[in-house]
Amino acid sequence: MGKTAYKKLKGSQSFRQRLLLATLSSTSILVDDIRANESWPGLRPHEVSFLRLLEKICDDCKVEVNETGTILKYKPGTVMGGRNLAHDCGVSRSIGYFLEPLLLLGLFAKKPLTIRLKGITNDSNDPSVDTFQSTALPILKRFGVPSEGLKLKIESRGVPPLGGGEVILSVPMVQNLNAVTWTDEGMVKRLRGVTFSTRVSSQFEHAMIYSARGIFNRLLPDVHIATDHKAGPQAGNSPGFGISLVAETTSGCCISADTAVSYARSEATDELEDLEKKELTAPEDVGVQIASVLLGEIEQGGVVDSTHQGLLFLLCALCPPDMSKVRVGKLSPYGIETLRNIRDFLGVKFVIKPDPSTGTVILKGLGSGLRNLFRKVS
Repeated sequence: MGKTAYKKLKGSQSFRQRLLLATLSSTSILVDDIRANESWPGLRPHEVSFLRLLEKICDDCKVEVNETGTILKYKPGTVMGGRNLAHDCGVSRSIGYFLEPLLLLGLFAKKPLTIRLKGITNDSNDPSVDTFQSTALPILKRFGVPSEGLKLKIESRGVPPLGGGEVILSVPMVQNLNAVTWTDEGMVKRLRGVTFSTRVSSQFEHAMIYSARGIFNRLLPDVHIATDHKAGPQAGNSPGFGISLVAETTSGCCISADTAVSYARSEATDELEDLEKKELTAPEDVGVQIASVLLGEIEQGGVVDSTHQGLLFLLCALCPPDMSKVRVGKLSPYGIETLRNIRDFLGVKFVIKPDPSTGTVILKGLGSGLRNLFRKVS
């Protein structure tokens, strides 16, 4: 056996994405200087949890971390997938943080993946599990991922600071993805959404729906927002409420926005214990805010919203070496970081061309040709 050559990286940015691309491209990485100069140096709990998750779904992957957590050596193994897996995501980031990489790893696994994830289902930092259901899964179908076996089931909900939610994710294997030409965002034809509440009155949901509909019904008639009030064990361990909205267009695009309201995480309130008793944002204001955010996303144009730019670029980069062409709104910081990581790990560069007439950006590029060698050709 020869000595492992490590790709050297610095810092904690794009931690999850670097590990994802290192695994898919079979690149060993050495990351140093992880928050070395901060008062709390090293890996955060959610990053350690993500490493544990990789160890669960991969065979023969090696993870080495130094005592202070500021240096990580990662040697990827074979993505095995498998059924009846379970992982506790903890409460420092929501389940949405773990879902995007899991979707992509599951596609190229040795066996179909079914995994139960526990933790926070809805918060204001990461995309909610509802948004994954309504927006991320349809994006995968565009690239030739079969509907059969692609599912996200919400068993119970959990909000910060104590979580308590559970979801089951199922991802089928593919031999390879299909390159896409996806530049027509269409016009918004209907609006769908879901509100949720845990350990608070269901009236909070009706207030959010009423205020959101007050804005949308002036613009289009087909607006339907469902309610999902959880009680008992299905309501997790903390009180909270939230809303996830998705605008469906005539060309089949889904533009989404979501938010959740709950008490601040304990880490954020270490010095200010009395913050536990602070007033939460009124549900009427939450409805108006999220409606405004969604209208802003629609106004930007593009076939996906700013949250899903990273997922779209990754899927394009993992396609066969055919030309993919997609239109997005203004590039988000996460989207730009994703393009850099794709270039570094997969050697894929996109031609980026602004379209001044619409204020959107068109990206064209050849995929890296990643194939799932375990999937038999039918």
